[in-house]
Amino acid sequence: LQRDAKGQYLFDLLCHHLNLLEKDYFGIRFVDPDKQRHWLEFTKSVVKQMRAQPPFTMCFRVKFYPTDPAALKEEITRYLVFLQIKRDLYHGRLLCKTSDAALLAAYILQAEIGDYDPGKHPEGYSSKFQFFPKHSEKLERKIAEIHKSELSGQTPATSELNFLRKAQTLETYGVDPHPCKDVSGNAAFLAFTPFGFVVLQGNKRVHFIKWNEVTKMKFEGKTFYLYVSQKEEKKIVLTYFAPTPEACKHLWKCGIENQAFYKLEKSSQVRTVSSSNLFFKGSRFRYSGRVAKEVMESSAKIKREPPEIHRAGLVPSRSCPSITHGPRLSSVPRTRRRAVHISIMEGLESLRDSAHSTPVRSASHGDAFAAPGRSSRAESSERVAIIADENYSPADSVLPTPVAEHSLELMLLSRQVNGAPCSIEEEKESEAGTPAAAEAEEAGGELRALCPGAGGLGAAQAEQVNKFVLSVLRLLLVTVGLLFVLLLLLIVLTESDLDTAFFRDIRQTPEFEQFHYQYFCPLRRWFACKVRAVVSLLIDT
Repeated sequence: LQRDAKGQYLFDLLCHHLNLLEKDYFGIRFVDPDKQRHWLEFTKSVVKQMRAQPPFTMCFRVKFYPTDPAALKEEITRYLVFLQIKRDLYHGRLLCKTSDAALLAAYILQAEIGDYDPGKHPEGYSSKFQFFPKHSEKLERKIAEIHKSELSGQTPATSELNFLRKAQTLETYGVDPHPCKDVSGNAAFLAFTPFGFVVLQGNKRVHFIKWNEVTKMKFEGKTFYLYVSQKEEKKIVLTYFAPTPEACKHLWKCGIENQAFYKLEKSSQVRTVSSSNLFFKGSRFRYSGRVAKEVMESSAKIKREPPEIHRAGLVPSRSCPSITHGPRLSSVPRTRRRAVHISIMEGLESLRDSAHSTPVRSASHGDAFAAPGRSSRAESSERVAIIADENYSPADSVLPTPVAEHSLELMLLSRQVNGAPCSIEEEKESEAGTPAAAEAEEAGGELRALCPGAGGLGAAQAEQVNKFVLSVLRLLLVTVGLLFVLLLLLIVLTESDLDTAFFRDIRQTPEFEQFHYQYFCPLRRWFACKVRAVVSLLIDT
């Protein structure tokens, strides 16, 4: 990779390798040495964006989830989105009821191994797949039952299409969570979806704000502000605290890009967004891609022979381990499978320990967390209007992704956003590698160290005090600066030839005459002498 190569060059090279034309939905993500995730910016040099030393490890994944994934033009695009959502299901980011979870898993089975065959698929064959963070025997039996009786005869493409149609109806479809804290120190997740801004807490979606209701997003240090304008001209400002300033800036940039992609009609409407205000300089950012409507119009014009798709599970996937036998695998030559397996595993191993969403604190802080509620059955008996005590943890859900039927009737509380805005704790997205159960538990322990429950309120109060002190200091600095500028302006005007009654009166005072002869005239002579010396030096050279 050339040192001055832009991110667009690398992305186009990758999409050409994948034979992908509908590429606007995808992006490249990497993790810096501080364990903070970033999206590769296509307008900037790749090398300059990396703070680590080469070789660089990056991840190709969905950046903007399609509003209707089943409406994608090409099968290769639908397949890649299918892989991403299957991964989301495994990591607990895609929450669903038990019945929906069984159906989604059955679609994956049908796409992976084809029709049920008693000779190849013995009793309990569905347990060989890891669809969710946690399984139960009852759920596995339900998955196998649906796979045997309802999906027979479906091709892989049909199963993937049905999977996408079902996943798109779920309220957490397209969620890529960012962890933060609210003003009360509560842990939650912020996410941007094709339909708007959401807040997740206690395995529930507690806030939903449509994109046309979001008027502005900005950040200041570790504080993220969301300005909302709802019906009847009701204006609300939601405030959240990210773990680090870098995580907050990443959250802000993701919000700006998602709003531009899903809300605008044309890319020509994209404007540079600034997070600055009177007392804070802030950052400037501009979304550089096409918007969703333009992408759909461009996809409709694609006319080519559908590219060949190799759906075989080449390596055990961290998102959903695949069975590595069966007729589907024979479509890829053995030597190529071996080469791909080696090359992928090398890259994945290098990323195993650096795939955190945000900087991970010492694991010893994990004791400060209240243990996430394990009483999923008890929760199901509560009214859905009550936010669960447990933290929504997409990297290591205490509950399996499919929770009790009526405990996951997610409440749309978009009209109650004036309540305590929920905080965030971003999922540790295991970008690659083959996990063991112990690794998953260890990852969850590291994640929980980001948002300690004990002392959360005190930390939030300290954050507010610091913010107030900084605001006062900025105000004081600006005031002193303005007074200094006004004093200089007054001196210049009084020493000028401007002849007005006001300035004449000032010039005749003893104080002004003393200032003029003792300070101003010597300073003016000194400054003129220096200017002549510099000019003569320049002329001589």
